[in-house]
Amino acid sequence: MDETDVVVVGSGSAGSALAGRLSEDPRIRVTVLEAGAKDTNPWLHVPIGYAKTMYHPTISWNYQTEAEAELHGRSVPWPRGRVLGGSSAINGLIYIRGQAADYDHWRQLGCTGWAYEDCLPYFKRSQNQERGGDDFHGSGGPLTTSDLRDKGVLPQAFIDAALELGFPRNDDFNGADQEGAGWYQVTVRNGFRCSAATAYLKPNLKRPNLRLITDAQVQRLVIEGGRVTGVVYRVGSEERTIKVTREVVLSAGAINSPQVMMLSGLGPAQHLAEMGIAVQRDIPQVGQNLQDHLQARLMYRASQNVTMNERVNSWIGMAKMGIEFALTRGGPLSFAAGTSGLFARVLPQSATPDVQFHFIPWSADSVKEGLHKFPGFTISVCQLRPESRGEIRLASPDPMAKPHIHARYLTSETDKQCMVEGVKLAHRLAETKALGRFIAAPYAPPAGAGRDDAALLDFVRRNSGTIYHPTSTCRMGEDAGAVVDTELRVKGVGGLRVADASIMPTVVSGNTNAGCIMIGERCADFIKRVA
Repeated sequence: MDETDVVVVGSGSAGSALAGRLSEDPRIRVTVLEAGAKDTNPWLHVPIGYAKTMYHPTISWNYQTEAEAELHGRSVPWPRGRVLGGSSAINGLIYIRGQAADYDHWRQLGCTGWAYEDCLPYFKRSQNQERGGDDFHGSGGPLTTSDLRDKGVLPQAFIDAALELGFPRNDDFNGADQEGAGWYQVTVRNGFRCSAATAYLKPNLKRPNLRLITDAQVQRLVIEGGRVTGVVYRVGSEERTIKVTREVVLSAGAINSPQVMMLSGLGPAQHLAEMGIAVQRDIPQVGQNLQDHLQARLMYRASQNVTMNERVNSWIGMAKMGIEFALTRGGPLSFAAGTSGLFARVLPQSATPDVQFHFIPWSADSVKEGLHKFPGFTISVCQLRPESRGEIRLASPDPMAKPHIHARYLTSETDKQCMVEGVKLAHRLAETKALGRFIAAPYAPPAGAGRDDAALLDFVRRNSGTIYHPTSTCRMGEDAGAVVDTELRVKGVGGLRVADASIMPTVVSGNTNAGCIMIGERCADFIKRVA
């Protein structure tokens, strides 16, 4: 039987940060188990490559929600990274931490030590900000965040449109205030994707106390006397067991971390019994409190050839893009899942922005189907603080069976109202002088579609989908229902912590990658403290 001090399950945003920092202590032997393969596919490193990898048959888990009642019974695709770097290797690269109020709210919910002032030093420590360090940003950290190399006339027109409507200009969405319009920063280093594995894990694999095992599908935790003492995993057809002398940290994400816990007998007792799994500890909230950001994408036919569509649909255009990226690391191949953006308040009761807009200089009915044959662009509307709550449930006791995902989008009236008001604001942005001059005709919703609340809500229900930020299924807190405490230890189970998006009490107002890296950094310090 193999032996190590700490096993980290998952090499995603939190797992890579955790393992990299933890292995700085030569006394701690760290083993990372990653279900996916190494990141050898070249599209994993080109920024625009997420369009090729997000629904890849082996690089993504390719989850689907169950039929969503409020989305007219649609099942929503949920891609998650199944590769070295996890979802940080296939995401849209945008770096948004969320609002200071998000983390202060965690403290108000009882998570002492997780206010913004507590988390900011870890955000700064993790970061190598291209613009240099300041009160909000770090310099010299493992994760490079940089400005877009290619910005373009259309994304600038979106910023101008927001300014025309009276929104402030914001040159730093991760600075003193999130509200306003500006350019996104991205996790890109020297023109290539800087995943969490690229930042934290791969540079440190030469350390004798750090080991990475890829293609390692975790089956269950070994629990003896109420304490986790090992991990059973499978490589191909071979089942292996690794013994841990200190602890296991689940960093498998908001879907797979609760799945592993439930497969191991840690979760809602009745559900485990229904699955034929022996209950090790009844933890009712495992898999509960699921939250995700919903997005609705409005698309427009462009009046000028200034979008990515016409370039992708031309062999000459494709060749020029490749040459441009090879020579300058710029051009369309350097694009993230959004170029410019806007954070705004659309509900009267919101004290801080409640919607996020991504401007995307191309259009497509889906990533799988490719870009439209006509010049087009997209405005994405995303609600930042959904009230709707879903759950993760096992489909069977088979570790290879995909779990059931019930997102339960739009089950809150506030969520419906927020999305409708967000779409209304998108329409107003499109009708400005700055952006309207680039529009030949609306594509989705089409010209002549209703503009009343009922019609807009129906559009959202028929066309919206995930923006890839599931959280909160192993919620942190000091209350009786919380799954982990404020040092991320699973309550009532020795030798087990969870460090990923699943511990977030509430989803942050932005992209979750940055917050997960911060969580991994903090967890490493918690473990080192008891070394």
